[in-house]
Amino acid sequence: MKKLNVVIWNEFRHERTKEKVKEIYPDGLHATIKSFLDVNEDMEVSLAALDDPDQGLPDERLENIDVLLWWGHMAHKEVSDELVEKIRNRVYLGKMGFIALHSAHRSKPFTSIVGTNGNLSWGRNQKEIMWTLMPSHEIAAGIPDHFLIESEELYSEPFYIPQPDALVFGAWFEDGHIMRAGACFNRGAGKVFYFQPGHETCRSYYNPYVQRIITNAVRWAKPNELGYPVENNCPHILTKTVDEFNN
Repeated sequence: MKKLNVVIWNEFRHERTKEKVKEIYPDGLHATIKSFLDVNEDMEVSLAALDDPDQGLPDERLENIDVLLWWGHMAHKEVSDELVEKIRNRVYLGKMGFIALHSAHRSKPFTSIVGTNGNLSWGRNQKEIMWTLMPSHEIAAGIPDHFLIESEELYSEPFYIPQPDALVFGAWFEDGHIMRAGACFNRGAGKVFYFQPGHETCRSYYNPYVQRIITNAVRWAKPNELGYPVENNCPHILTKTVDEFNN
């Protein structure tokens, strides 16, 4: 069985500059995510960071990724526009799935892929209830109708994203705010998932339901067997007759 090539990209700045974050995620948020994805025999998981050579994603590596997870916050502007274009094109061609985590709602790849500025409202860390809005969806497998996250940064509507193709999860915060917290988008032949929990000073990535959702999302976002047959339109199709297609 061919394993999914999964890469978790992280700015990896907070963990090196803020003691509170380092205490929670001593090896980085991305390493914590890798630790629970590593138990899946169908996944080959590796890490990438902003300060790595080629920002962690040289061409030869990017071209072999099946699913790319992205966590960014303080350094969105430092991400190369050329890299963003390559990521977007791979997603559009169905060669790679993309998962935006927490503050990646404002990341260059996410905003470029789905066509949004990603703005939202935010506030203090507080209790959050995550509600499963589409229990039949693949990403909701094994998730109850709701679960508690003890402390998470308030993210709130209005959330400036396009209408999701599927809204799998919604969040309610103790201050009374709500949030479209788990949203799926189809772009070209590729799939994109945005998932809200994951502030650097909160322990959300240790929550077993958050872990299960991210794991499910990786399998959902993987490319199909074909994607687009070529990178441009397919003019050869126009020359085929119905009989040729049937044969």
